[in-house]
Amino acid sequence: MSLGNIQLQAAHIYLKVAAGSNLTDLLTQVKAQEEWTAQEWGTLQDLSYGTQRYRGSLNAYLRLRVPKPLSEPKLEALLMVAMYQLLYTQNAQHAVVNEAVQASQKLADGKFKSLLNAVLRQVIRDGCKLPKIVLQDDVEAKFNFPEWWVEKLKKDYPKYWHNILAASQLPPPLTLRVNQRHTTGEAYLALLAEQGLEATLLGSQAVRLKQATSVANLPQFYDGVVSVQDWGAQQAALLLDPQNGERILDACAAPGGKTGHLLELADIDLLAIDVDSKRLRRVQENVDRLGLPAQIKAADATKLDAWYDGQPFDAVLADVPCTASGVVKRHPDIKWLRRRQDAASVAQQQHVLLDVLWSTVKSGGRMLLATCSIFPEENQQQLQAFLERHSDATLRTERICLPNDTQDGFYYSLIDKA
Repeated sequence: MSLGNIQLQAAHIYLKVAAGSNLTDLLTQVKAQEEWTAQEWGTLQDLSYGTQRYRGSLNAYLRLRVPKPLSEPKLEALLMVAMYQLLYTQNAQHAVVNEAVQASQKLADGKFKSLLNAVLRQVIRDGCKLPKIVLQDDVEAKFNFPEWWVEKLKKDYPKYWHNILAASQLPPPLTLRVNQRHTTGEAYLALLAEQGLEATLLGSQAVRLKQATSVANLPQFYDGVVSVQDWGAQQAALLLDPQNGERILDACAAPGGKTGHLLELADIDLLAIDVDSKRLRRVQENVDRLGLPAQIKAADATKLDAWYDGQPFDAVLADVPCTASGVVKRHPDIKWLRRRQDAASVAQQQHVLLDVLWSTVKSGGRMLLATCSIFPEENQQQLQAFLERHSDATLRTERICLPNDTQDGFYYSLIDKA
């Protein structure tokens, strides 16, 4: 497949995201529709994620050079894709421009071919750098986040908002969770070194690779010795601290990273549920690869009659739905898909779910409220409201993991039941 056709496909995906579609879902659909070489697929992923990561700056530059929107939206999207390549990648400039110009002939009868060529040549004349005028007053262009998001972070995290924004623009690291049933973090580092893969140790069982690679290149991955999981996400199972013989519920379990971690830490009776039966397949695949037993069930956690047998759990992992505002460097489309009111709306859904799950925790048991959000409405405020509703609930520990170069953003609060 030519680069031009990949650029067109990326432009199509860009428009779909702009219309409200999830980027991960779109890429899954596209991959199933065509045959892709590893290089072609890698290029499409880079273009799709990159245009979302730098959407604010790219759109501002586009409006600087083309003040009025074009009659063909896909041509503007193609310009965004090609500008991303010129401004933020090491792709050969002449190839990017030539392929994009050729691709533009398939749109609007090719009447914007000269315009596209002129804009891209101007990017090169600008030294493939954004002019200062683009970054002066435009918040979205400067930070590559919606203006409301920036203002919210300034209010919620007055000391750290700028660091959060900067960290959220970084490429996500590839972090591994070493299965302690098989080996240690230090021993696995040695295995990686034998394969020529540089890595560093985080804690005792987590390893961060210097350069991302396919799981096929990871020693003993398919034997369940190691799993891919963000360092911040690994804190969930460690905080819940499962003990041998305990009966544990993993609610909203898909895609199964935390499920597998719980099973690795202790011999437990684990029930994993999720409302999405398709995503539960990932949970089953993860559990099967680890070779550890778990009961997996598709069910709405709020409807106890559909899944709960009445036997209370020693511990519940309440990994509740959220805006996912903490994982935008891994899913950059999220920042453009969310709206200002979403955190408050999702908090209401969490409210119902947490109350139902609390009823399944035995006396003396515990529940971990977990989100991949950094918005207080879904986290600290949710916790306080929960404690006010339940006189038998006591906070044991609370942890806010803000995005940095090592992890995504997460929130955890471990709650004991009297």
